[in-house]
Amino acid sequence: MTELTIPTRVLIVEDDPNIVDLIRSNLAVRGFDTCVSGDGSKALALLDTEQPDIVLLDLMLPEVDGFELCRLIRERSAVAIIVVSARGGERDKVTALNMGADDYMTKPFGIEELLARILATLRRTRPAEAGEQTVPSVITIGDIQIDLIGQQVRRAGTVVHLTPTEFALLRELALHRGKLLSRAHLLRRVWGRGYETETEYVRVYIRRLRAKLEPPGAAPLIITQPRAGYRIAGD
Repeated sequence: MTELTIPTRVLIVEDDPNIVDLIRSNLAVRGFDTCVSGDGSKALALLDTEQPDIVLLDLMLPEVDGFELCRLIRERSAVAIIVVSARGGERDKVTALNMGADDYMTKPFGIEELLARILATLRRTRPAEAGEQTVPSVITIGDIQIDLIGQQVRRAGTVVHLTPTEFALLRELALHRGKLLSRAHLLRRVWGRGYETETEYVRVYIRRLRAKLEPPGAAPLIITQPRAGYRIAGD
């Protein structure tokens, strides 16, 4: 596993000291800074004071609903969130994604898999380095402007706040405007290799983009082709 070259802070929201020790020790040797919270209220406070780059969130916390905490974190920040939970049901995964999680892992997990998912999520979170000379700096689709450098989206001149994962998905669709992109392609490009079977990720995040970018009654921005994929209509 490649070690970090950019300082990165991880907020671990977990009340099991054995799991905390396992994660902290493995992150430390790879250059991560960590802070830990065993309860929801402290986690929200640390979100403000520590400014983490990514949150590892257990759903089974004392005296707090993990889904609600995920929603509160997302309301306050665009920080990357990976849910790490013993709850492995499909409904729990979809609920967490709907609450704003970027990824979902089921306990028990391998530390190398966790590290791979952290790095994949950070690649979406951090601004892309300059170098793609053929990529425009701004893409305009109707009344929507997508600033690829500033990672900002405006609809009718008003800023629309997207999470890094939402922006990465919109960026991929916009750069291939008019082209049908399969779920496997979007998963590989946005989430990374190894996610090609996580089709619910795409469904949830397409729905989130539509809720933010498609006003009621307006023509759809993102077109679904059943059992095939998604596209943004061409000019």
